[in-house]
Amino acid sequence: MSIDPVASTAPPGRSRTRVMVVDDSVVIRGLIARWLTEAGQFDVVTTAANGRIAVDALDRFKPDIVLLDLEMPEMDGVAALPLLLKRQPGIKVIVISTLTQRNAEISLKCLSLGAVDYLAKPESNRQASTSEDFRCDLVEKLKAHAGSRARSADAVSAPAATYLRPAAKPAHSRPQYLLIGASTGGPRAIEEVLTSLGPVAQRVPILIVQHMPAMFTAVFADHLRALLGMRVCEPRDGEGVLPGNIFVAPGGRHMGISSGPAHPVIRLDDRPPVNFCRPAVDVLFRDAATVLGPAALAVVLTGMGSDGTQGARALVATGAMVLAQDEATSTVWGMPGGVAKAGLAHDILPLEAIGPAVKGYITGSTL
Repeated sequence: MSIDPVASTAPPGRSRTRVMVVDDSVVIRGLIARWLTEAGQFDVVTTAANGRIAVDALDRFKPDIVLLDLEMPEMDGVAALPLLLKRQPGIKVIVISTLTQRNAEISLKCLSLGAVDYLAKPESNRQASTSEDFRCDLVEKLKAHAGSRARSADAVSAPAATYLRPAAKPAHSRPQYLLIGASTGGPRAIEEVLTSLGPVAQRVPILIVQHMPAMFTAVFADHLRALLGMRVCEPRDGEGVLPGNIFVAPGGRHMGISSGPAHPVIRLDDRPPVNFCRPAVDVLFRDAATVLGPAALAVVLTGMGSDGTQGARALVATGAMVLAQDEATSTVWGMPGGVAKAGLAHDILPLEAIGPAVKGYITGSTL
């Protein structure tokens, strides 16, 4: 067994996020360790060449976050994940894989098993070492999860925050369209919301923007289709937005809505990223404000960044209703927190309450 020890860089009296890097490539382990050390708020406490070594090292090094490669000899990431979570409950595991359909499927499976996030890495070590996007994505994801961990610890003794809300819930008929925006932690959250709707999900078109690479969104749509027994797809440009359909924005393209002769239609485009994202929640929400107005019901779920806040502002101005996931149940309270702190959420709800609330609005039982 070989463990790569890494000296602690934490100054006395200052707590940093402890990270374990698990990858069979010594080049990748070294790159990630260097990048995180240079970022200034992480201690890479150890690295390991496979899942077995990582599991055996967990008690000794007690990391807060584990970066776990999927493809490794002896014990791969899928086999190691449940063992890591069992041995250290509450640890945050981020799975890393090259961008293939098989790895996208495995990554989504890992999210269902308890991983908090995933990261696509370049196919070769050389590409990884020169990819500024990979480096930035890695560091930003870890910063978001580290911040979430710190806030969770602070929240144990702190009273719940109170945020401004729009003056009143809109007094209008039942919403005719459901819009959902999410990022980090979103796949599991979206799954819970949609399954709790039951047959009510058939009554309205559902449009989802989940920040994911292209191959991942297609696999995610397939997963939801099998789970829900409904038509779930990455839509075609110009496709009608009709009840009984769940549209997942394709990775790498913005999904919006345009007016059509009989009903709204999907608009796909390749314009530059918005909030560093493509697809972006703000693009969908802003289009919905123009085309759907108060007929829309928007839900902002867990995710890093602030995507969705400006679009939520546009929706609220039309009389549409916006719901946000609360901090306690969010993997990262960036996106829903931005909406809540801007005073744009009519309700700030725990994840388990969002589906029932949406169901009530669609059926009219809570209007």
